[in-house]
Amino acid sequence: MYMGEIPPHVAESAGWIRGVVAQLHRRLRHVDNAGILTPSQSAVLHRLHREGPATQGELAAAEHVRQQSMAATLGVLDELGYLDRTPDPADRRRVVISLSGAGRDTVRGIQQHRDEWLAQALLDELSPAELDAVTRALPLLQRVAEH
Repeated sequence: MYMGEIPPHVAESAGWIRGVVAQLHRRLRHVDNAGILTPSQSAVLHRLHREGPATQGELAAAEHVRQQSMAATLGVLDELGYLDRTPDPADRRRVVISLSGAGRDTVRGIQQHRDEWLAQALLDELSPAELDAVTRALPLLQRVAEH
């Protein structure tokens, strides 16, 4: 579909949704585990949690950073005890990185903290009727996200 075929009010809504989602994403990134992790360190932990074990090169490519930057990020996470490293069974020269028990606990803690922050913000900012409207809109937004 060409942009000229989209009614202006729909294009305006699309821009508003994009902006709100981006703002909410940025805000949730700042709700971390007491400021211990940088956004890039948190992103790597969450990626390993979501997608499973990966090599340093795979993580660097997925996060759009240089291998050297990823090595520094992984070094800090390793020092914190959040990572396990094992030889790749297919190529013993490569190392596969996964979350340690402490890493999994940290990700779960961050997610819980973010969920609690968002739940409190919903309660603080919305009336019961507004909260109901947001809740009813979620399946619709999910359907759009899966388009």
